[in-house]
Amino acid sequence: MDAKARNCLLQHREALEKDIKTTYIMDYMISDGFLTISEEEKVKNEPTQQQRAAMLIKMILKKDNDSYISFYNALLHEGYKDLAALLHDGIPVVSSSSGKDSVSGITSYVRTVLCEGGVPQRPVVFVTRKKLVNAIQQKLSKLKGEPGWVTIHGMAGCGKSVLAAEAVRDHSLLEDCFPGGVHWVSVGKQDKSGLLMKLQNLCTRLDQDESFSQRLPLNIEEAKDRLRILMLRKHPRSLLILDDVWDSWVLKAFDNQCQILLTTRDKSVTDSVMGPKYVVPVESSLGKEKGLEILSLFVNMKKADLPEQAHSIIKECKGSPLVVSLIGALLRDFPNRWEYYLKQLQNKQFKRIRKSSSYDYEALDEAMSISVEMLKEDIKYYYTDLSILQKDVKVPTKVLCILWDMETEEVEDILQEFVNKSLLFCDRNGKSFRYYLHDLQVDFLTEKNCSQLQDLHKKIITQFQRYHQPHTLSPDQEDCMYWYNFLAYHMASAKMHKELCALMFSLDWIKAKTELVGPAHLIHEFVEYRHILDEKDCAVSENFQEFLSLNGHLLERQPFPNIVQLGLCEPETSEVYQQAKLQAKQEVDNGMLYLEWINKKNITNLSRLVVRPHTDAVYHACFSEDGQRIASCGADKTLQVFKAETGEKLLEIKAHEDEVLCCAFSTDDRFIATCSVDKKVKIWNSVTGELVHTYDEHSEQVNCCHFTNSSHHLLLATASSDCFLKLWDLNQKECRNTMFGHTNSVNHCRFSPDDKLLASCSADGTLKLWDVTSANERKSFNVKQFFLNSEDPQEDMEVIVKCCSWFADGARIMVAAKNKIFLWNIDSCSKVADCRGHLSWVHGVKFSPDGSSFLTSSDDQTIRLWETKKVCKNSAIMLKQEVDVVFQENEVMVLAVDHIRRLQLINGKTGQIDYLTEAQVSCCCLSPHLQYIAFGDENGTIEILELVNNRIFQSRIRHKKAVWHIQFTADEKTLISSSDDSAIQVWNWQLEEYVFLQAHQETVKDFRLLKNSRLLSWSFDGTVKVWNIITGKIEKDFVCHQGTVLSCDISHDATKFSSTSADKTAKIWNVSNGELLHLCAPLSEEGAATHGGWVTDLCFSPDGKMLISAGGYIKWWNVVTGESSQTFYTNGTNLKKIHVSPDFKTYVTVDNLGILYILQTLE
Repeated sequence: MDAKARNCLLQHREALEKDIKTTYIMDYMISDGFLTISEEEKVKNEPTQQQRAAMLIKMILKKDNDSYISFYNALLHEGYKDLAALLHDGIPVVSSSSGKDSVSGITSYVRTVLCEGGVPQRPVVFVTRKKLVNAIQQKLSKLKGEPGWVTIHGMAGCGKSVLAAEAVRDHSLLEDCFPGGVHWVSVGKQDKSGLLMKLQNLCTRLDQDESFSQRLPLNIEEAKDRLRILMLRKHPRSLLILDDVWDSWVLKAFDNQCQILLTTRDKSVTDSVMGPKYVVPVESSLGKEKGLEILSLFVNMKKADLPEQAHSIIKECKGSPLVVSLIGALLRDFPNRWEYYLKQLQNKQFKRIRKSSSYDYEALDEAMSISVEMLKEDIKYYYTDLSILQKDVKVPTKVLCILWDMETEEVEDILQEFVNKSLLFCDRNGKSFRYYLHDLQVDFLTEKNCSQLQDLHKKIITQFQRYHQPHTLSPDQEDCMYWYNFLAYHMASAKMHKELCALMFSLDWIKAKTELVGPAHLIHEFVEYRHILDEKDCAVSENFQEFLSLNGHLLERQPFPNIVQLGLCEPETSEVYQQAKLQAKQEVDNGMLYLEWINKKNITNLSRLVVRPHTDAVYHACFSEDGQRIASCGADKTLQVFKAETGEKLLEIKAHEDEVLCCAFSTDDRFIATCSVDKKVKIWNSVTGELVHTYDEHSEQVNCCHFTNSSHHLLLATASSDCFLKLWDLNQKECRNTMFGHTNSVNHCRFSPDDKLLASCSADGTLKLWDVTSANERKSFNVKQFFLNSEDPQEDMEVIVKCCSWFADGARIMVAAKNKIFLWNIDSCSKVADCRGHLSWVHGVKFSPDGSSFLTSSDDQTIRLWETKKVCKNSAIMLKQEVDVVFQENEVMVLAVDHIRRLQLINGKTGQIDYLTEAQVSCCCLSPHLQYIAFGDENGTIEILELVNNRIFQSRIRHKKAVWHIQFTADEKTLISSSDDSAIQVWNWQLEEYVFLQAHQETVKDFRLLKNSRLLSWSFDGTVKVWNIITGKIEKDFVCHQGTVLSCDISHDATKFSSTSADKTAKIWNVSNGELLHLCAPLSEEGAATHGGWVTDLCFSPDGKMLISAGGYIKWWNVVTGESSQTFYTNGTNLKKIHVSPDFKTYVTVDNLGILYILQTLE
């Protein structure tokens, strides 16, 4: 680069780096050939827009004068006229010795040669395809002046002719390889008379002075001979270009020792000729950016200014140069018809998209028809069978073997014929072949064969049934994935409604498909074919869809859960439950273990859909304005967009360099905003996922972003840990307003429905309302006082209010704190409802546009969709996890404390509840004969209540700290308690005698009474001890874990004992020598514990062969093998204790949501 150009670029470097967006600039320079793909990637890797611009300019400074000119032209092309003007004075003078035309970029020599040879000019709208042009030129160079063939091969409308013409628009190539000139012949589909006419015209053009003959050749053989002489003597070392060759016999007329470039849809046409042969395959798609560039040039707009329909048109065309050009030409004449032509494409109305003057076919469907008609008669009807294939689906050979009842080799021979004619595409993956149609070919086939489609779909189902049973498909079968994904589609299309219902209402099919592909596609199918499934049984359809929606997060787990056990947790009226019960009974007879949740009818499911789109905590989720899509973001740094009804994924974007904390749809659904720990705010195109804006003015992480509710004047609000809120106008590059007032991190912000107010909530414990117009503070609320009436103890009241959401009427607002969601009336400051379901912190709450449902997102990696009416009506009692259970014959009696401090006695079989008293208790227990209850509190006090007359007995000697576990002995005369003070107290409450067991160094976690006045205790000090409660002496002392021992149990034969620890493992030990026998809960490869958290309780079966453990869920283990026998997933998690009946057939626990589970083994 000369000094003047370099100095000019350096002088204005700062202005350029500040303003330019590199993406489109680089596209232009790459198409010009002055920037490489690797250089583009290097620029894109820079973290900020300004750094990317700096890197690009740094590269240009190292290049030549032509690169400076290309950069200057790119600025003009992308609308940076002011910046281009800065560089105008530095434009270097390029030598004109090559005779380059400043407009077309080609020399006068090239222009003359191409004009004389009849090569078509560039289209009115032209987009370079540099890589393909270079490939063609390289193949032409390989001919080295010798006879040979270069074939450009691709489907109709992929731009073969334009590429052929562009390849010879090169000075060096013509001068070095084809000094004799270039001669273009448009061949097309010809009979012999038509071909003779083409040959006569070519001979006349090559012999204009008639020096060889004054009359035209009279037949093809004479014409072939005349052409050979002319090319050899009069035009040596010239190139003959044959455009659009259909038949191999046509090529024989030109097989006369020439250098030939040809374009064709059938790459086998050169099989009949001799000489070196080279092939350049042309992809059917331009690519999205190139397609948009063509449209922008046709309608004279910048790419960034094209309407949304432009993106959809490119998507529908799959970038076909022919169709994009047809649409572009039409839009140039009718610029307001974007929506109209998009609908024509979507409805496959090709005949309404009339020809471009530069193309020979009346319409696209005519070009397709001609290709199909050229097939041999004996394979034509096989091509018709492909009408049933879906777009963008690659079909294994085995599927077509089943469809046509043929051997693999026979099928591949037929399909290769289609591939050779560009009517089908082949993708080879290892040893297997997969075939697919271009989208336009699918559209053509379905339109042409619409009357046969039902029968064609019926044919493939009939053939499938001959070879397979749906639920017996094996993952190692080549065609397995195809049938799992499209079997229901073919049944529905064949109108085989009975077979479709049988398939979709089969628990075997649900299990097989979800285990392989997950639940989202199945949910989509239930929605897609609801009109058919409801004809059979509307309730059954709802049963299966609800089962999949609410268990979706479990059905994506590895290892895959037992779907029969999940089905047994459904309501007894559900078809899912009934099928699961039937299967379970059959498997129980073969030794399988299954559990019935006998009190499940008391539980109401409030959420409607549970999905797990992220690999880490989900920080936010929101609806699109039309309610059809949900966007979510989280700790995995991604933005996800999926369908609201089914959970089907639409977009996945690596959005930021750090955790993404919030996302929001704009009112018109065109944009999604995201904000992150990386302090940036970004605006994305919600359909394509392209980055539109980046804002970088906050000094700390940005916690929240929200658009105004009206699109008339679109504003974005952001809240940050720098204590500020900011308002952004998307038409401006800088912040419009900054709001001051919070004294700690601002966690959340929301515009009121009328956009006049902005609500914000902060770690300073306040909710503030701001005037949007003036940015002044209107009102401030102390939110913490709303939580003081909660059931949580006072010391837990340092609650950060995470977020809020306005109801449509502006009178109610929803607030999230910890793992709970509260609905408040703003005017009266009264709580309307609350709901629980998440297993960890809730980060986001958001009403749907109509208020009928709302979204919550959580650290537990799930997003839950709730029904507002159900939540507001729900008044379920939530139990604390400190419960005690007594098993008497067929009775299960549960003593529990609820969330409003009531002590209650629950009959587990009937569900009857007796409310006993209100008490501030930390633990409670029942005496074995149900005569007494005992409870301890956090001050160390222990009391006994006699149920018959309500007499209370209080321990004379209190624990020094909170009591965490108490238990009666079998004779009900003694009460044993453990506490944070590391002591165990043995209190004969009738004789007022005390024995203290003191040897643990830290808090006693729990204990268990054994036979013969023995007691097993375990502690935070990692030890397990066996005591004699009469003498108070230690009989055995085991060091089992380095950390806290959470639970222990001894087998009934006293030969084995188990321990669990905070290291998330469960171990089985030999009592006599302390040897480790089994490690039951090793960490999986992914690092996720087998129990989903700490193992908090264990219990042996009476025969010592089975062990049950509690943690994140409940697991049953085979003690002999150490393998899991069954898993029961509770709604919540963090199970503290599992109570087991003496016969090991009934199990009771409470999860952290306060839900009581009474489980029985199925017999």
